[in-house]
Amino acid sequence: MTEQRKSRLTLAALFVLLLMLAAFRPLAVPDEGRYGEIGRWMLVSGDWLTPRLNGIPFFHKPPYLYWLEALSLATFGVHSWALRLVPALHAGLMLLALYLGARQFATETIARRAVWMLGTSLSFLIGGQYVNHDMLVAAWIGVAIWCFALAFMHGDKPHAALARWGFVACAFGVLSKGLIGVALPGLVLLIWLLWTRQFKKIFYLPWISGLLLFGLIAAPWFWLAGQKFPGMLDYMFGTQQVARFSATTFNNAQPWWFYGLALLVLLFPWVIFAINQAVAQARRAQTATKSIADARPGAGTALGWIWLLAIIGFFSIPHSKIIGYALPVMPPLALLAALGWDDAMARLKLGAPAQARWFAALCVVSIGIAIGANLAAAEYTKKYATQDIAQALEAAGAQPSDTVYLLNDFAYDLPFYRRASTHMVVLQDWPALRQFPGDDWQHEMLEGADFEPPAAGVLQTPRLLALDLTQRGERGVWVLARHKVELGGFVRVFVGRAWSLYKPLDQGTESAPESPEAAEEISLGSGAQQGQQQGQQRGPAGAA
Repeated sequence: MTEQRKSRLTLAALFVLLLMLAAFRPLAVPDEGRYGEIGRWMLVSGDWLTPRLNGIPFFHKPPYLYWLEALSLATFGVHSWALRLVPALHAGLMLLALYLGARQFATETIARRAVWMLGTSLSFLIGGQYVNHDMLVAAWIGVAIWCFALAFMHGDKPHAALARWGFVACAFGVLSKGLIGVALPGLVLLIWLLWTRQFKKIFYLPWISGLLLFGLIAAPWFWLAGQKFPGMLDYMFGTQQVARFSATTFNNAQPWWFYGLALLVLLFPWVIFAINQAVAQARRAQTATKSIADARPGAGTALGWIWLLAIIGFFSIPHSKIIGYALPVMPPLALLAALGWDDAMARLKLGAPAQARWFAALCVVSIGIAIGANLAAAEYTKKYATQDIAQALEAAGAQPSDTVYLLNDFAYDLPFYRRASTHMVVLQDWPALRQFPGDDWQHEMLEGADFEPPAAGVLQTPRLLALDLTQRGERGVWVLARHKVELGGFVRVFVGRAWSLYKPLDQGTESAPESPEAAEEISLGSGAQQGQQQGQQRGPAGAA
């Protein structure tokens, strides 16, 4: 078997493993429920311009993820696996780009080794099936960097075709998650060109055709959405990107060393060999005697370290830090680990058979960790998901068009599981919540409703439930609340893991037996008090 055939089989096997793992976990909330339902509703409504969450415009991120989700759902049906196919394909793209790029800077063996290291890690097997924007933008950032770097290494002038593909990748990066899709490749490449003394080549890029391709791909949606919703661009770029980067008031505040721990977790145990590569490079620098140039790493190694340090340094600046932001540096970290493997094995004085056995054992350990993490995540998610509520609604004869009222909380994944054709009505003390700034799910909805005031009709106060519905005797009505709420005129018909389901008494259903998990007492009026507290102290949702 040729070396290239071994590499192709490796790529295929790891991608199949990723797809298998993606089938055995319910949607995680809030992220997967939120982003998955936006894509489903885009398919149901036929509105491909406006991302909507529960009928409310949602402009935190561009729509590339939702477009692909809608296409996948239309092709494979409304299942969580169809949603996860979108990030999985981009994880596969990241892995393929690593292989094609690494074999140009190193050898076929090292490139395949890097593929195994990335492909058996948590970053690929878990991050590659998680439904949000992080893997998409990470993959396109990686493709852009590889394309431009290889274009610059082509000769005295950049390879025009590769450079154009770099511009295309940046455009898809911007459509994936905004400005970082072009800013981060630009940052990495600028530092690398200066370090490798190639900066003058930048003037020979195919700027006109490249920028034209970039604009044709990235600009139309922003222009159309900005025309329909004045202020949308300022909100998406100003509030959700620039302000989130620079302010100290958003969710997920973490210490400066957060991403160091993230790298250790996402590429364990292979990250140890990347550290070994750094140590080996430092030793070579200390023993260099001929000139300073002897101490400089090769172009590929330099690209790996600059890529890693520049992006991690960039994301370490803001107070808000999320583990998914480390995904763009997984390819260079895997390449550095693959380079560090030979130094480690040479120091241990292991022969080729022993090295192969150790490498296989570490691959098995790494895959085992990923499988264990996937199973643990599935059990954890069940504690907060609404799969059981959707099943109870179906068993009770509820229709997708029935109205579900949510009391003092939001069930992100319920519309997806029940294939809802109508929006849920969310009951909170919204006027009180408007008086307090916040970075939580309530303000996520309030801010979206400002772009389209009629959409605010799904945001009501508990008075609607207490006075209106019971007086009218409206049918096809269901109320969902956390355990336990006593609602006059309603009876609890199902007690799930995290939620209780109610319906009006005149719909003729007996009370359901209480579950041991239904232990928390909540009053009907607690929503306003909770909202005021969340306005003063940031809530956990809406920060990704």
